Amino acid sequence: MHKPIRTLLACLAMFLCVPTVAADKYAALREKMVKEEIIREGITNRAVIQAMVRVPRHEFVPSKYHRQAYVDKAIAIGHKQTISPPFIVAYMTESLDVKPTDRVLEIGTGSGYQAAVLADIVKEVYSIEIVAPLGREAKRRLAKLKYDNVHCLIGDGYKGWPGHAPFDKIIVTCSPEKVPQPLVDQLREGGRMIVPLGERFQQVFYLFEKQNGRLVQTKLVPTLFVPMTGAAEGSRVKQPDGSKPVIVNGSFEIDDNGDERTDNWHYQRQLEWIQGGAPHGDYYLEFSSDEPSRPSQILQGLPVDGRKVAFVNLSLDVKLENAKPGPRSFERPSLVVHFYDSIRREVGSYMVGPFLRPQDWERTGRRFAVPANAREAIIRVGLNGATGKMAIDNVKLSYLSR
Repeated sequence: MHKPIRTLLACLAMFLCVPTVAADKYAALREKMVKEEIIREGITNRAVIQAMVRVPRHEFVPSKYHRQAYVDKAIAIGHKQTISPPFIVAYMTESLDVKPTDRVLEIGTGSGYQAAVLADIVKEVYSIEIVAPLGREAKRRLAKLKYDNVHCLIGDGYKGWPGHAPFDKIIVTCSPEKVPQPLVDQLREGGRMIVPLGERFQQVFYLFEKQNGRLVQTKLVPTLFVPMTGAAEGSRVKQPDGSKPVIVNGSFEIDDNGDERTDNWHYQRQLEWIQGGAPHGDYYLEFSSDEPSRPSQILQGLPVDGRKVAFVNLSLDVKLENAKPGPRSFERPSLVVHFYDSIRREVGSYMVGPFLRPQDWERTGRRFAVPANAREAIIRVGLNGATGKMAIDNVKLSYLSR
């Protein structure tokens, strides 16, 4: 279930008190992003909101993506890396509960955007990037933008930065299977660390607090990050198999966290996990929205190797009520699969749907050819900017090998 918007009015009032941002042609887009993608989706920390308003996200993506910088999505920045969606940056920063006196270690500098958001709030940021060209570019960018309290290092983040430990907070913006011990050692007693843990395409945010020298964990929400490479990659137990793609928990029966949020699907927006009346099993999902263009969806990533998989068949059970399309052509109730190549460029997208006529539960699906250069896919299903209600269950994928 998505976060309730019980504090929205208070947050909006707080937003109006944010100091004036230096004028630039993207200021209006940035403020719109913060109101619609950050505050409305449940972020309440004033310092985080102010930082998201002030930091010019377009400066941290390639110039051709400047306008897309203020859309809530990941953007490729080269070298098989991405800049995280704005909400994820805000969510991780808020979860850490960073303070003005904090010294923060960041693993995975990337474009430098997360470091800049942190630098707007905390005393010092120490950021490590394993991809040398990205690390050098981020260092130049941060210096140009006058984030003088960010210190950059090119190296393997698995090892941390022992020369500046201990750190009050640690933020890991790439995904290992387990927390590297050097990071545990470098977190101060009472400090916090947030890490997306798990397999390549199945990860969950964990918030850790160090108590008596050990980490006490809190399981948060599903997510999807690029893998931690270097020493962490060599120690992985499970590697993705793109020759055998599969959707995990497609019938939405699993909620190991007990938070009424289905497992294995990330970026959940405006939906309810419902028990009873499902066409398959005990549970189904229902999306609802009364605001055109507002996301109401779930996503799941999976490996798909186009050299070995010729076709995929995607199917699901769907029920619709008062569904109306949004103003843009793609804002339709549907299931969409996006294919990406080895450097995470989109190489094709296909739709099951759109679904618009009122209907009770109905099984539907389609077959798609997999691009030969595809290496992974993102499944996105929901209202996708439409309004009304859409219930789904038993999302399945089968495939035909080449």
